[in-house]
Amino acid sequence: MTYTEKFEAIVREQLARLEKLKNSEPAPDFAAMDKIIIGTIDGDGIGPIIMESARKVLGKLLEDEIASGKIELRKIEGLTIENRVAKLETVPQEVLAEIKECDLLLKGPTMTPGKGDNLPNLESANVTLRKELDLFANVRPVVIPEKNIDWIFYRENTEGEYALGSKGIDITDEMSIDFKVTTDQGTKRLARAAFEYARNNGGKNVSIVTKANIMKKTDGKFLSLCYEVAKDYPEIKVDDWYVDITAANLVNDQINSNFNVFILPNLYGDIITDEAAQLQGGVGTAGSANIGNRYAMFEAIHGSAPRMVEEGIAEYANPASLQRAAVMMLRHIGFTEKAQILDDVLDLAQANLDMPGDGTGNTAADFTAFVLDRL
Repeated sequence: MTYTEKFEAIVREQLARLEKLKNSEPAPDFAAMDKIIIGTIDGDGIGPIIMESARKVLGKLLEDEIASGKIELRKIEGLTIENRVAKLETVPQEVLAEIKECDLLLKGPTMTPGKGDNLPNLESANVTLRKELDLFANVRPVVIPEKNIDWIFYRENTEGEYALGSKGIDITDEMSIDFKVTTDQGTKRLARAAFEYARNNGGKNVSIVTKANIMKKTDGKFLSLCYEVAKDYPEIKVDDWYVDITAANLVNDQINSNFNVFILPNLYGDIITDEAAQLQGGVGTAGSANIGNRYAMFEAIHGSAPRMVEEGIAEYANPASLQRAAVMMLRHIGFTEKAQILDDVLDLAQANLDMPGDGTGNTAADFTAFVLDRL
């Protein structure tokens, strides 16, 4: 296949995806459901350790709901780098089928092969799941009370650079090209979710983050579409920033508390939210939600930490990030009181335990015991 034929195939694939967007499934009414199935996936590296902690905590917190059959915690196996490489599938088909039987996912970190790993060129499992389940909004809150910071990031999840990250083309031995995609439907539904949150939470400010001065077609479309949606929310203050100055503004204590809600394309959102989480106390302290119409997936924002495993200190992994994600999951299905209980206990754990992740301080087991004792 020539590179022009490869490019044509990519375009046709994206046009077909665009047609699917126009016929998305409606969101479920969790309050009316007889049973809510929560799939739990260990992932790689430190994933099994922090997920075991989360299962124990949710098992106690949701003890009555599990006993009555309202909630099922279902363990899904097979989404490991070993199984994915053996099958040469980013998400093995039997695993994807099990996932689609669930309503929600709580997922540990998964490894994405990179250069130097001597592994097949598999796409990120997260990217694949976001596309397969149409999880279009990655939502990440960051709260730093002592700095009056209350941010929430709405990152586009299924387009941008990541949608085509493994589809780049080698034109010659000396030149390669990767691709980025932006659609009206993909951007508008993200923007609407962000503006709805802003309206429902006291009319918070909304900031749109792009590099539209350089990426004039894709980022330019993203920016103009967000402003188009903003017209339906005239009471919301809206502004826009380039991604580089946004990165600087987040660490500028003179202005960073003025920001509330951010809307970002995929790649910029990945980078900026990691920076924001670091200001909160590190990526080990932050959870994230991946929201679609039919499905939702909740996960830690950090990676699988293979170095901790290699150094024999995986037991010192901090389970807080995954349990913050569980808080978001509980809120998503309407269990707001239980979500607040867990959130408050996690604040206590963060304040009282020492979790540097370097083989010193408290372990994941210590963290789990602390949380269970206080639920």
